[in-house]
Amino acid sequence: MAQWQALLQLDSGLQRQVSQLYEGTFSREIRHYLCHWIEKQNWDLAAVDVNTAISCFHALQEYLEELWKRSVQENKILQGPNFLNMKDSLVGCNNPGMEQNSAELDNKVSGLKQQTLEVKDEIKTLEDLYEQLDLIQKTWQSRVQQCNGLNQSRAAVEEDCLKRASFITQTKQIVLQQLYDILNHASQVVTTLTDVELPTWKHRQQMACIGSPVDTSLDHLQKWFTIVAEVIVGIREQLQKLQEQNNKYNCTDASSLAATMVEIEKFALSLLTKLLTNALVVEKQPVMQNLPQRPLVLKTGVGFKVKVRYLANHPEFKRRLKPVKPVFDKDVEEAKTVTGFRHFEFERDDKKVLDVEPPGDLIAEFRNMSLKERREKSKASCEGSVSPAGAPGVPASTAAKSRPGVTEELHIIKFVTELEYAGLKCNIEASSLPLVVVSSTAQVASAWASIMWCSMLSTSGSKNLSLFVDPPPLTWEQLAQVLSWQFLSVGQRELDEDQLSMLRDKIVDPDGLVHWSKFSSKNGSPWIWIDGILDLIKKHLVDLWRDGYIMGFVSRERTELLLKPKKPGTFLLRFSETNKDGAISFSWVDHSNGEPHVHAVQPYRKKELLSMSLPDLIYHYILTHQGETRNPLLYLYPDIHIDTAFRRYYKILEVPIPNVSTDGYVGRKNTSVSIIPTPPPSPPTETFMMDIDTDVDTCTDHRQVMEDLFPDLLDSPGQDVLTSTHLYPQLPQDNFALPLGSFEGL
Repeated sequence: MAQWQALLQLDSGLQRQVSQLYEGTFSREIRHYLCHWIEKQNWDLAAVDVNTAISCFHALQEYLEELWKRSVQENKILQGPNFLNMKDSLVGCNNPGMEQNSAELDNKVSGLKQQTLEVKDEIKTLEDLYEQLDLIQKTWQSRVQQCNGLNQSRAAVEEDCLKRASFITQTKQIVLQQLYDILNHASQVVTTLTDVELPTWKHRQQMACIGSPVDTSLDHLQKWFTIVAEVIVGIREQLQKLQEQNNKYNCTDASSLAATMVEIEKFALSLLTKLLTNALVVEKQPVMQNLPQRPLVLKTGVGFKVKVRYLANHPEFKRRLKPVKPVFDKDVEEAKTVTGFRHFEFERDDKKVLDVEPPGDLIAEFRNMSLKERREKSKASCEGSVSPAGAPGVPASTAAKSRPGVTEELHIIKFVTELEYAGLKCNIEASSLPLVVVSSTAQVASAWASIMWCSMLSTSGSKNLSLFVDPPPLTWEQLAQVLSWQFLSVGQRELDEDQLSMLRDKIVDPDGLVHWSKFSSKNGSPWIWIDGILDLIKKHLVDLWRDGYIMGFVSRERTELLLKPKKPGTFLLRFSETNKDGAISFSWVDHSNGEPHVHAVQPYRKKELLSMSLPDLIYHYILTHQGETRNPLLYLYPDIHIDTAFRRYYKILEVPIPNVSTDGYVGRKNTSVSIIPTPPPSPPTETFMMDIDTDVDTCTDHRQVMEDLFPDLLDSPGQDVLTSTHLYPQLPQDNFALPLGSFEGL
């Protein structure tokens, strides 16, 4: 804020030069009204690091959205800046192509609205012409009694009336042609909205669900749907006025124009039906409150929420729309034909009225939905003769082999309503994206893998719920993108090329593709390992990951290659490859007998990071060698001094020196100690964790049961206590003795 305030003190000439810097690049309004927030961000790092830049950009968008909602709630839309327009301008800066398409549609929709207003004025003019003609025809005799003879006046009046009637007929034909032309243009816009813009938005939303940093605002679509609906409704109203004029004034041309008017009415009705039946969308996909970053994964008995919006926000529609009802697996063929396909229903019947919510959107929000499994005995399974597609003659055992597992079984929720308006009756539906229903928290990670895989293979509008009967492979480029989004979503930083390269070597098959069977295998799959690391970052390492201090995915061979040329004390942070629950270690280079040796500490798990943060563990790390103690960690790779990198994260700068207390006991301190081997051993061969049965914390089973029973409680304040090792009795100890090894067990 100080920088901007200083700029405001400049003379007008210099201020003009500053203003020119913002023209066509960045909104000066945003810089002014958000100066305090902007000057708190690390723009120096954003200028050289694309991940930080992306994080800052989307944080700015979210902040503008928050300010806009606040102005609506406080009823200060007109008193303050237009934060919504500021947000839209950012979207245009980030995606010029999208902005250009929006501008073109804006122009077309505005043109339709303007043309409709012009036709409305012309029909008013027609009404005036009819009134004038009617007045002449009804009053001319009384007005000419004192003038020329009646016969002479009659001829003049009849000629004038014929001219007027002819002009009215011509004008009416022109108006009808204009109405038809407007509908033709509206038809193109409706097709663009329903067949292009709406599916494109749905695809963006699907990518956003799995972490893509894309804009999913519905403001533009709602504006276009609403205006086009108003235009078509307006055309039907003008047709009705023309018909009323014909009836009122007994027009002689009514029969000749009737067919044209009927054709235009049918055209308008078909367009309005197409628009309104596509106007209901799932704005917020189903998501459990305790897993906000993993929508579309639902657990039986656990509450979730979902929001639908009606884009054609016309007051008349609101009054005539019936309440929205959710239906599970409506019209899903697999529910009828696949042996063993699970059936679910909502625990309570829930309907919601589409109502206007700030800032004026037509919304129905379901906040407390939950599912239960409906047990049904399949007739086909009793007969033991059904295929996955329901064809007879195939043993049930064969069908079961090809049936997807619990975490691969895809479902949908449909939201249905009806609209009756001015002779129009529409059955309206909107479907959720494919989702997975689990019965245990332990299944969530595998279910999320299914959602990612399904989303990356989906095309606009497609919902292949049988995808995992024979799942197609992904290219590495597809998987690399979605994996990178997971780290952006959790830790505000995507994976870089080096990290992706290491993962590629672990995951990609010899044919250059990633196969579902390998990626998602239940025991020790690459995804379960990656998911454990994501959880580790989320709970303990967000700041370090966001700021780029964790190299993370780096092999043993590359670690040695990177560290050996560096000066003694250089270290890097890397994730354990053998701990599927997520663990992190540091490796450093030291010199012995003139030779560089790379060491690695035993990985720190989540329970150890609960007691002391990783920066503090690094700061207080002690290496013992021949009676001497020292911290061997001096420079974070490549050559950043340890304090420069981590000082801002330290919470325990000094560990108290033990003193004799009044009760006679000697005090103690907690720290990390390793005993250096002499001489350092050769590093053992490192094995990827997929084939290793790793140890699991002793409290995992107990915690899993509690998570299954009380998932919402575990997400509430104080949840760390439930997972803390302090709940379990421990033997007294003077320190943490963490053995030193050279990559052993990593």
